[in-house]
Amino acid sequence: MVSAKKKETATSMCPTYIFTLFYFFCLATCVKKISGQTKKDEKIYPENFTRILDRLLDGYDNRLRPGFGGPVTEVKTDIYVTSFGPVSDVEMEYTMDVFFRQTWVDRRLKYEGPIEILRLNNLMVTKVWTPDTFFRNGKKSVAHNMTAPNKLFRIMKNGTILYTMRLTISAECPMKLVDFPMDGHACPLKFGSYAYPKTEMIYTWTKGPQHSVEVPPESSSLVQYDLIGQTVSSETIKSITGEYVVMTVYFHLKRKMGYFMIQTYIPCIMTVILSQVSFWINKESVPARTVFGITTVLTMTTLSISARHSLPKVSYATAMDWFIAVCFAFVFSALIEFAAVNYFTNAEIERAKKKPAKCPPVPQTTPVKVKDMKETLQLNPDTNGNLRKRMNYVSHHHPRYTQRAQSSTNIIGAGMRQPRPLISGINGSSSTLSRSSPKSLSQLSVASSSTQLVRSTPQAAVSTPDVMAGTPCRQNASSSSLQHLLGPKLERIQMMGNKLEVKQTPCSQPTTAGMGGTSKIDKYARILFPVSFGAFNMVYWVVYLSKDTMVAKGG
Repeated sequence: MVSAKKKETATSMCPTYIFTLFYFFCLATCVKKISGQTKKDEKIYPENFTRILDRLLDGYDNRLRPGFGGPVTEVKTDIYVTSFGPVSDVEMEYTMDVFFRQTWVDRRLKYEGPIEILRLNNLMVTKVWTPDTFFRNGKKSVAHNMTAPNKLFRIMKNGTILYTMRLTISAECPMKLVDFPMDGHACPLKFGSYAYPKTEMIYTWTKGPQHSVEVPPESSSLVQYDLIGQTVSSETIKSITGEYVVMTVYFHLKRKMGYFMIQTYIPCIMTVILSQVSFWINKESVPARTVFGITTVLTMTTLSISARHSLPKVSYATAMDWFIAVCFAFVFSALIEFAAVNYFTNAEIERAKKKPAKCPPVPQTTPVKVKDMKETLQLNPDTNGNLRKRMNYVSHHHPRYTQRAQSSTNIIGAGMRQPRPLISGINGSSSTLSRSSPKSLSQLSVASSSTQLVRSTPQAAVSTPDVMAGTPCRQNASSSSLQHLLGPKLERIQMMGNKLEVKQTPCSQPTTAGMGGTSKIDKYARILFPVSFGAFNMVYWVVYLSKDTMVAKGG
């Protein structure tokens, strides 16, 4: 009996379970169909989104920050750099084009709907509250408006808002140019709230300090710099109106050396080398060495002026200024070195000119006396005949010799009547010919002796009666033969003597031939200047290239 009752109970409950399961199945199907129909209606009818937006803005006051009177509003930021550069050294500023993103939560804009994110245009921006972010070190910032304002605005279901703008920012970049052009700089970009202190609004990085600022390699358009990285930091600045949170991004720049090597360093080195070439030019070439010195000095002046054009007018000396100054000192020293060489050379020549002249000793000449000449002719009696025959032969063919002989005969005839010693004539001629050569002196002494023999005065005849009182016939014969023999020759010798008297040279003065050649100052300068300049270059480049010139900023 009991088992039969259990079977009846189980049979009666089975239709109830089946009915219940069927009921839930139908209910689920209806719900699914209704939800699908709702989604279909939402896609087809955008008026639903309009109602959502109107409902969001209903009673919304964009003059109040989110959580006004309550917790601090947190604004998360990140930056994407699309173009970096150029950097101006003269103005000490840099320019970049960025996408500046800000994210915050506004509970008043929460909504319920099928769409997770409402992607809206820039018209919605003016209807809601946005942070009053400004760039503290910005000189000029431009929000792009072509062809429409480049702004992105999105609202999420939980009230999170994403606001992005495309900006071109010109910001100040303080530069310390002591190590120019081997310097590095950290150009900051500082931004924060203009009106809300940190008790009401703070800034944080969206992706953390390491990844919140993105600078793609292709975005750098720098010519003189390499962008080697960026760091971020935050700080609190106190002012009269309160304490404000300031976010800072440091863009680390390292200057390229190529332009300055080509335009300044290599020309300076070549100019210094060119100025030292003058040490190998002869010191007597005054115009050439002067041109070398003046040209190189003017070239260095031009290079120093042109190097300063690309720099601000700072009051301290840069690394390039030191290099140019030392090069200018080398060039100027080369010019002063030539001035010293020229001065000491001229002083040595003047000292040499002031020394007494060295005259050669005058050779002693022996006067020829009339008595000696007569004795010589008497020893050779045949000579007179031979001479007379030669003179007759010559007078036949040359009448002018006959005339000369007759005139000489008259002179000698008169002279034989009035002979005198030749010492005074010799003394007179020796003073005139004291600076002639020995050969000329000997010829002129013979000529003067013979001339004095012919031109003897009557006073000498009175003083020497024994010579004239000897053998008068032999004297007349010898005188005639002597006149025929020595007449033309005496005239020729006398003419040679006159020419030598015109061409005679003064006593030998100290010459400047030994003053030429290379100066001792030039010899020392050839070694000292190149070695000093090479040592300077070695020290300069080792110090500045091994020095860490990058300005460390940020964390």
